[in-house]
Amino acid sequence: MALVIHAAKTNKNAFKALIAAEYSGVEIKWAENFEMGVTNKTPEFLKMNPIGKVPVLETPNGPLFESNAIARYVARLKSDTSLFGCSPVEYGQIEQWIDFASLEIDANLLKWLLPRFGYATYIAPVEEGAIAGLKRGLEALNTYLSTHTFLIGHSVTLADIIMTCNLYLGFKLLMTKTFTSEFPHVERYFWTMVNQPNFSKVMGEVKQTEAVPPLPSGKKPEAKPKEVSKPKAEVKKEEKKVEAGNGDEEEAAPKPKAKNPLDLLPPSKMVLDDWKRLYSNTKTNFREVAIKGFWEMFDPEGYSLWFCNYKYNDENTVSFVTMNKVGGFLQRMDLARKYAFGKMLIIGNNPPFKVQGLWLFRGPEIPQFVMDECYDMELYDWTKVDLSDEAQKERVNQMIEDFEPFEGEALLDAKCFK
Repeated sequence: MALVIHAAKTNKNAFKALIAAEYSGVEIKWAENFEMGVTNKTPEFLKMNPIGKVPVLETPNGPLFESNAIARYVARLKSDTSLFGCSPVEYGQIEQWIDFASLEIDANLLKWLLPRFGYATYIAPVEEGAIAGLKRGLEALNTYLSTHTFLIGHSVTLADIIMTCNLYLGFKLLMTKTFTSEFPHVERYFWTMVNQPNFSKVMGEVKQTEAVPPLPSGKKPEAKPKEVSKPKAEVKKEEKKVEAGNGDEEEAAPKPKAKNPLDLLPPSKMVLDDWKRLYSNTKTNFREVAIKGFWEMFDPEGYSLWFCNYKYNDENTVSFVTMNKVGGFLQRMDLARKYAFGKMLIIGNNPPFKVQGLWLFRGPEIPQFVMDECYDMELYDWTKVDLSDEAQKERVNQMIEDFEPFEGEALLDAKCFK
């Protein structure tokens, strides 16, 4: 029995197995007369994949579903396993990048894409979060590809096949040149891959989209839900309930939003936005302008300074994973943006990388709501800066200005929360 793949012939997830087959010398045929939304709902198809998703690969030993699993199967069918690297560690790195391509690239692209094509409900914050997550992933990938042609080693592996297929819909349907120009090494990598003979044989000619597709039917996000007018009889009925004193009065009136305890603190001479503006706008003489300005503004009674040190630095063995870890922490700290400023340094040229930070918080202690709601906080050891110690104050200066070498080591990256 020949291998048969069930999917539409434009399905990028089916491309993964077909490209792997080209490299491995395996023959795969398209299922005849496949129609998405029809064929995959038949009893025969549901016996192969009960959830009805594509692609599905028919093999002599039974069906397979989930595109990454199918691609792994195809890549292993012949004795040449070069698609899986040349050593156990390369195999692990290939699996690492396959996971990255699925979780950081594909998942965020789909959250952006599906509502734009009417396959999911459009929710503006969800799209914004997906685009931010995608950019974070592309930034990490771009940094890695600045010194690598392929993801692993010096030739195409399964990681490159899956990464390229997951980027495919982004370039084709969503990510304009303006968007991808921020990630030049990703651009170079993608166009190099899709123009490889074994890729182009399956994908055909690939062209980058010139515009992001509009929302279905011109739908636009609303600032707030529209109020639905009620029939007069219903309004009168509700008014009578309130007048009757049946306990609904509190529900009928919106409850005032509870104030953050930090808003109840005595006024501080330090205006956080003024400091953030000074930090952002100082391009030269940083030590003389921004650092000096910080200490002139700083109010030790209204604000506190804290060093943090990641508890598990020995686990930071992969640069982009470490940078993503810090990026995720800063994203989850968004709840404290009104009350905090932070610098996070990723230190070292070689793994394991150290993650250390400096944080300015409103109030004499780390805000309790931050400790309660941002789980990353417990992953760090926190030490309050001793303002009477000039060495610690100088360390604060160096962390704010990204001084290098920092404590004798190079900086891999420095991220600011402001």
